[in-house]
Amino acid sequence: MFPTLIESARKTNKQRVLSGSCVSLVVHAGVITGAVYGTLAAAAGDRSVKVDTAVVVLAPQQQPKPPEQQPAQLDAPLQGFQTLVVPPQIPADLPAVDLHERFDPNDYSGVGIEGGRANGAAPDDNPVYLEAVVEQRPELLSGPPPYPELLREAGIHGRVMLLAIVDTTGHLEPNSLKIVQTPSVGFERPIRQWAVTALFRPARLQGRAVRAFVRLPLDYSVSQH
Repeated sequence: MFPTLIESARKTNKQRVLSGSCVSLVVHAGVITGAVYGTLAAAAGDRSVKVDTAVVVLAPQQQPKPPEQQPAQLDAPLQGFQTLVVPPQIPADLPAVDLHERFDPNDYSGVGIEGGRANGAAPDDNPVYLEAVVEQRPELLSGPPPYPELLREAGIHGRVMLLAIVDTTGHLEPNSLKIVQTPSVGFERPIRQWAVTALFRPARLQGRAVRAFVRLPLDYSVSQH
């Protein structure tokens, strides 16, 4: 025999079901309302710009103006020169040009002389020129100074370097002679004696003879006879 299951009758409480549905509806409505409110509150947040860094503006420093340089004042005006005064206004009209007027470079304003120097001294009428600036350098015409016999026998040899001024007649000025290089002091006396009679072709500049410095090397060798 098999047992027989008898279905029991289920009794439903309709009032309880209705009450639970109302509570669930109220809870869901509250959750939805809170979510909507939170979204609107976040969207309507504070949009103002907050400054969190202080900006300090420094005024540019005024650089002190350098003092104006005043022209040097001279106790006495330089001779041969005249101070030029700059006109405050430059004239716009040009003076008439006389094409028949003769131009003379010596005709200038001032109290100086042509070729004068700042110290007021007159130019030298017989200046001394360097060999590099003359058109024709001085050239030795006479023979070189002889080899001193005592120095030759002693085997002393080498180069003697002379510096002197050759005048317009082709002679060495005695007070200008300088021996700047020598292998022995024994060469000095014979060379100074020779310089009195030495003859040069004078330097020339612009077609005329001029005084000029000369640098003369003299080489002595024991093989010379």
